[in-house]
Amino acid sequence: MSTATQSLRPQLDRARRAWRASPLPRFFAWWGGELAALLPASWGSLFGGGAQWYLLQRIDERWQLRRAGEAEPRAQWPRGTEAAIEQAALAAAVREVDREDLRLALLLPASAGLRRRLLLPRAAADNLQQVGAFEMDRQTPFRVEQVYYAVTELAVPAPAGRFFAELVAVPRDTLDPLLAELEAAGIRVDAVDVAEGSGRLGVNLLPPARVPHRAHPRQRLNLALGAAAVLLLVLLLGQWLHNRTQALATMQAQVDSMQAEAQQVAALRQELQDNAGAASFLVRRKQNRVTMLDLLLDLTRRLPQNAWLERLSVDPSGQVGFQGQAPQAAALIDALKDSKVVRDPNFQGSIQPDPATGKERFYMVAQLRQAGTGTAAARASSSNGASP
Repeated sequence: MSTATQSLRPQLDRARRAWRASPLPRFFAWWGGELAALLPASWGSLFGGGAQWYLLQRIDERWQLRRAGEAEPRAQWPRGTEAAIEQAALAAAVREVDREDLRLALLLPASAGLRRRLLLPRAAADNLQQVGAFEMDRQTPFRVEQVYYAVTELAVPAPAGRFFAELVAVPRDTLDPLLAELEAAGIRVDAVDVAEGSGRLGVNLLPPARVPHRAHPRQRLNLALGAAAVLLLVLLLGQWLHNRTQALATMQAQVDSMQAEAQQVAALRQELQDNAGAASFLVRRKQNRVTMLDLLLDLTRRLPQNAWLERLSVDPSGQVGFQGQAPQAAALIDALKDSKVVRDPNFQGSIQPDPATGKERFYMVAQLRQAGTGTAAARASSSNGASP
């Protein structure tokens, strides 16, 4: 194990403990089992089934190999057999297991290991190996350099702020000869454990320097597949974002088109309102102004029969000017005084006699009244006056 790995070991141990304490391992185990059940059986060997542990145990003068969880041995051979024979027996027993999934553990008898339960403060959980080295002299008759040991946290109730751990130690004099014998036969183990009933305790007493390095081609494949999945996910998200952008641009174009149409409709509505207002203004103005017909009818009715007009004009301000001749021009003021069409009649200039006709020449001005009931009455009265 490298120095960098040793310096990171406390953090790795802390991460492993947090992972094992979380519900995620159980969830992923269940999920993986459900997904594996959906795959064809022929694909099982392609994707692998995970690590499969085989236990190698020395019983009397024979080596016995069995699969973890099974009581019957898969293979056995006498000690001292030729290395090729031992390797052949081992290979025949594990031939259905993928080499990447095969894990081999040397199982020691329970009497070979010394086990001690420790009650430790919670802060010591990050440095169990150092705590084990410190407790070795107090809990066992051995020194640290005389044993291989491991410390594991126990999942049992403990006082607040503390936890239980178990120290497992095996003398080096017991383990080294067994490891040397296996290495001479060309067999390397991945772990060293202590038997507990028909199974294993679950610790690894193998020195870190002697842990075999394994190649993981499937792991590289999984990493490549994971990277491809992430890339496909990024591409999918990019495509989704592109589609959303395109849809948004299309909707924006539609909104802009509808806004232009709405503006056109608003402009037409405003134009219609302006035209309607102008038309109503003209109608009101026409209704509020006296027509020339009303003016002529009223003057015809009020002027004497022997008077006539020579000129009649109306300016935009509603001022009426009329010039003519009458026998008695001064009496015209009284004739127009009660008019419903004009008001304020008066002479402009002096009244002059005309020698040719013997009448008086005059020029009068008046102001048109606003149209209303008076005009209607003037029309009615003029109509009555004109009827025979």
